[in-house]
Amino acid sequence: MIDWSYLLAVALFAFVMSGTPGPNNIMLLASGAQFGFIRTLPHMLGISVGVATLVTAVLLGVGGLFLWYPPLYVLLKWLGGAYLLFLAWKIASAPVTNFSQEQTAKSEPMRWWQAALFQFVNPKAWMMAISAISTFAIPGELYAQSGIWIVCVFTCVNLPTISIWVGLGTSIRRLLTNVKRQRIFNIVMGVVTGLTLIMIVID
Repeated sequence: MIDWSYLLAVALFAFVMSGTPGPNNIMLLASGAQFGFIRTLPHMLGISVGVATLVTAVLLGVGGLFLWYPPLYVLLKWLGGAYLLFLAWKIASAPVTNFSQEQTAKSEPMRWWQAALFQFVNPKAWMMAISAISTFAIPGELYAQSGIWIVCVFTCVNLPTISIWVGLGTSIRRLLTNVKRQRIFNIVMGVVTGLTLIMIVID
């Protein structure tokens, strides 16, 4: 039976999985510092849409493909890792500019559909979705109902949780008062984004 204790457990799980460091949150931190909160909103919304879609896909049985054919998950890791390195390079080499002026046309925050699609090559997102369904989906007659609740709770919890990272980035933005600091920050964020590959390798 679906009750408040069940929903609270799902919400806590969603909060922990959405709020812990990973590719999404590191990129949001960098985006908040470089572009500010408002311009990072599409990135945030794309992540929430992508996570909700991914959880729904796992609910419908797509995640079972990894159990049926494990090499698919290995392939996902390689694809996700390669794309993550590409994003890390883009962050590290992002153009620096005076934040009191408009950002250059060459430097743009991630669009919502790019952030949404990234979830399908993000091993942490897959792990989160599979863990959520395997742990909280109730077999039998309540499977569909519990699945809908899981998707709804993740959608409601994910967006405000990841916004914390954007807010942190926006706060850091005030310290990036010159080109040198901006360049150092971009390089550090690029390296940290690349280091999240370790999470993928050891998983």
